[in-house]
Amino acid sequence: MAMVEATKSDFGTRMKHAREERGVSLRQIADSTKISVGFLEALERNDIGRLPGGIFSRSFVRAYAMEIGVDPEQAVRDFIGQFPDDSVTAGSPHVAHHDYEADTTTSSRSPVTIIAVVAVTLVIGVILFLALAR
Repeated sequence: MAMVEATKSDFGTRMKHAREERGVSLRQIADSTKISVGFLEALERNDIGRLPGGIFSRSFVRAYAMEIGVDPEQAVRDFIGQFPDDSVTAGSPHVAHHDYEADTTTSSRSPVTIIAVVAVTLVIGVILFLALAR
């Protein structure tokens, strides 16, 4: 009974069993989705550290699920449920995001952003100056 419960909560094992029940090989999924067999194996082993983060991992889950006949959106929700790490959930519509009121007393821009905006503005200014000086 404990093994059934462990399997039920283990995302990779559930996906692997669904794939095997349908007689689909990892090579077939890799060929049709262009996702490497290594990434697919990592997904089945729940080794998310070997997967690219964010939208890419979720895209892999979605494509894999479609190939084995599993609801892709439910698979993504299950994946996020097991791996609620920021590397997996970043930008996901399946995760509730906190709405924080902007603090108007301090700047929310990072120094890197400010430097980048200033640099782009200077480059545009130099280009315009050179173009108009001719």
